[in-house]
Amino acid sequence: MNQELVRDYYGKTLQTTEDLQTDACCTFEDMPEFHKQLLSRIHDEVMAKYYGCGLIAPLELEGARVLDLGSGSGRDVYALAQMVGASGEVVGVDMTDEQLDVARKHQDWHAEKFGFANVWFLKGEIEKLDQLDLQPASFDVVVSNCVINLSTDKPAVLRAVKNLLRPGGEFYFSDVYADRRLEETIKNDPVLYGECLGGALYWNDFLNLSKQAGFTDPRLVTDRPLGIEKPTLQEKLGEAKFFSATFRLFNIEGLEPACEDYGQAVTYKGTLEHAPHTFILDAHHVMETGKIFPVCGNTYRMLAESRFARHFDFHGSWDRHYGIFKGCGVDLPFNQGQQDEDTNGCC
Repeated sequence: MNQELVRDYYGKTLQTTEDLQTDACCTFEDMPEFHKQLLSRIHDEVMAKYYGCGLIAPLELEGARVLDLGSGSGRDVYALAQMVGASGEVVGVDMTDEQLDVARKHQDWHAEKFGFANVWFLKGEIEKLDQLDLQPASFDVVVSNCVINLSTDKPAVLRAVKNLLRPGGEFYFSDVYADRRLEETIKNDPVLYGECLGGALYWNDFLNLSKQAGFTDPRLVTDRPLGIEKPTLQEKLGEAKFFSATFRLFNIEGLEPACEDYGQAVTYKGTLEHAPHTFILDAHHVMETGKIFPVCGNTYRMLAESRFARHFDFHGSWDRHYGIFKGCGVDLPFNQGQQDEDTNGCC
């Protein structure tokens, strides 16, 4: 039922971005100037028929092969096409004919505008990526802009993305999350579902599903609370709270389930385009150029085994372990005070 609902909502009910009843499908982080420049080179109809905002575009994409899940009218695909350049490629997947028609209609226009043709679009459901002509381990980056919440089988999406990513690749995406598991009346409401609220995952369920799919250490990049200003929708939602968040999941085998400290550190060289002073890996790792930055083993590997490696100097080894990395939310569970004299402990 929900897939037909989504097709109708995004193919027929919505005609322009202005038809959305909430801002749930929007990311409101300050858009960098270079993102605005990318969007300014995209056809007006593609922009008008795109039912989201913000731009999900991680750095260091030159020459990369990128997959966009739920690509809609192709706005993000055409923006990413400029970032990957003539030597890269961007593939968009969407299940809505009306959206795909707009995206494909302007392929030649954008090829002439950019000076190269490097995009293509597939019709398909993101829950069934294994049925499309996509080779395993063939993408450097997979992105999605507020679409996973619309999926009827989110675990299948995560498993498929893991299968399509090359070793060291990443899934970088924004979506909507709830502070609790939602009631069926919310999940089945056509407007709430179409507006990215009814299908929102409880945040802790998302983290667990990601780990089960093989993304051991999900990293939160940005987040914001969503305000539901329309009274009729707020009444249906009750006390449930919603958040827009961007996560990055790295396809690196053997990451540890906790942040373990091996005395390692990294130094950002400042060589990433559009990030000369600071590199933001996630909300807890903001690295200034030239400054030694202590990291846990997982973070060390995320940088050393991904496309970001050449932009860092790496310090330390795996020879000695110092326990849980300080400040990572896991404390020693044992009483560290002096044992009472009258207590005789034994196994």
